[in-house]
Amino acid sequence: MNYQKLDAALATALNGVQNVEEPSLAVFIHTEPILTSAATAVLESLGVSGVSSGKDIFTATLSANAISQLSEQPWVMSLKRSQQLRLVNKRIGTGKLGV
Repeated sequence: MNYQKLDAALATALNGVQNVEEPSLAVFIHTEPILTSAATAVLESLGVSGVSSGKDIFTATLSANAISQLSEQPWVMSLKRSQQLRLVNKRIGTGKLGV
């Protein structure tokens, strides 16, 4: 595995994976702008959908083994963990504001 291509959140999440074959990590895959047919085939074989010419960022839910395999590809620039976002300023139980 090429850890230089992984962001800190993804590297940390990989340490906690129980089953390395189960697709359990949502990731952003950043690639070179122009992919060869072989690179496209690798992405599609790993279950990455929407692989087309002209795209260089893909999202997928991958296994630890798939992430390891992708990190070794020369056409993969980086892999970043995708996480569920939450509202920062959400307030629970706020009433009317008086003027």
